[in-house]
Amino acid sequence: MDKSQIPFLSATDLAALIKTREVSPVEATEAYLERIPEIDGKLNSYITVTGERALTDARKAEQEIITGNYRGPMHGIPIAIKDQVNTKGILTTGGSAILKDFVPKEDATVVNKLNDAGAVLLGKLNMSEFAMGDAFEHPYGRPHNPWDLSRNPGTSSSGSGAATSAFLCATSLGEDTGGSIRGPASFCGLVGIRPSWGRVSRHGVLGASWSMDQVGPISRTVSDCAITLSAIAGHDPKDSQTWNVPVPDYLSTLNKGIEGLKIGVISERIEYEGVDPQVRELILKAISQLGELGAVISEVEIPLIAQSAAISTAVTYGDVSGVHREGIEERLHEYDYNIQLRLLTGAILPAQAHQKAVRLRHLLRQQILDSLEKVDILVMPTSSIPASPIPEKAGVDSKEAFLEMLGGRRSYTAPFNLASTPALSINCGFTVEGLPVGLQIAGKPFDESTVFQVAAAYEAATDWNTRRPPL
Repeated sequence: MDKSQIPFLSATDLAALIKTREVSPVEATEAYLERIPEIDGKLNSYITVTGERALTDARKAEQEIITGNYRGPMHGIPIAIKDQVNTKGILTTGGSAILKDFVPKEDATVVNKLNDAGAVLLGKLNMSEFAMGDAFEHPYGRPHNPWDLSRNPGTSSSGSGAATSAFLCATSLGEDTGGSIRGPASFCGLVGIRPSWGRVSRHGVLGASWSMDQVGPISRTVSDCAITLSAIAGHDPKDSQTWNVPVPDYLSTLNKGIEGLKIGVISERIEYEGVDPQVRELILKAISQLGELGAVISEVEIPLIAQSAAISTAVTYGDVSGVHREGIEERLHEYDYNIQLRLLTGAILPAQAHQKAVRLRHLLRQQILDSLEKVDILVMPTSSIPASPIPEKAGVDSKEAFLEMLGGRRSYTAPFNLASTPALSINCGFTVEGLPVGLQIAGKPFDESTVFQVAAAYEAATDWNTRRPPL
């Protein structure tokens, strides 16, 4: 096939062609390496492109496949990784100038797993500084949204969303503390899953909140997301928070359909006055589509869900200020101004406020788990708005802006990182301005299979994932 068309294949389709040797890993890698410099000047999605290494790994994968040593669906697939994840011998900045010279001596566990799966690393992806949300300054270039260059591609896995959406990698890794996989997936029209907390190792990942950080894939299709998660999931002795539970064959459940599956709709998060009317309309249409596919739709109530962003913020800011204690004391001026505000807020947060947030977290988690005893899946918007305009200045200049920071769209992703349950965002349509909207699908702990099952049924019944951004 025409090499220039290879990047527009799904990772799953590319894997099938690599397995049958109709496309070689070298051809695929070259296709992406040729496309990246053509497109990424508009997006700033990459911090580092590892072209020489990628071609070396692609040649190795090609020879292994020729000799019959095919490792599975990620073998020879060109991928990219958020620059929060340590890569041996490759610059890892965390999106910060503070780490502009940091070259790890060891790969993170997820990188080792991808290497074992035969994946080809194209490079490291741009992000908000230290994965702390809406940074204003980006020392490696401000990321832009492929659907509208004046818009935010989502935070903090900004580059993962932009690069995957723009066909600059076959699939990618992000990291989600309070929504940093699901937000970019929603804003960029992708499929991104935050796995159950403890499903994927965080060894070798620059942390923000030890009790909520979780690595996961951002991909163009549900099956791409499934094969990427399969490659990185599993118990790791180097991360005591990982669970020693089997990793299912996620691909095997994708075509089961959803006839009779019980789906709970969190209506208050749809009818809330802060939801963009176009988002509301598209979410309601998506839920109706799930009903037409045979799911049993009912409404559920989660009383604390409206406070989830404030709870998540109090926990996260307290955690992250502890992680960066020395930085606050010695190098605060080197951080982005917005990140300084977050660090200082966490540093002066009263202990009783942090403890109250921790207790409220447990109550909210129990409310979500109780609702999942009645239904198989929960659905609501991933974000109350489509991709927001890139801000023109740093800081918070009003009480309303501060309250938005504590609530707003963050109250849509926060419930499930607080509950430690899997949650996925899938594109469910576009606004009249051509901006993607994400439907969020959440499930029981360690039941990513059912989440994927619902997402795959919806994806098969629609054509949203076939559209390309107007680059």
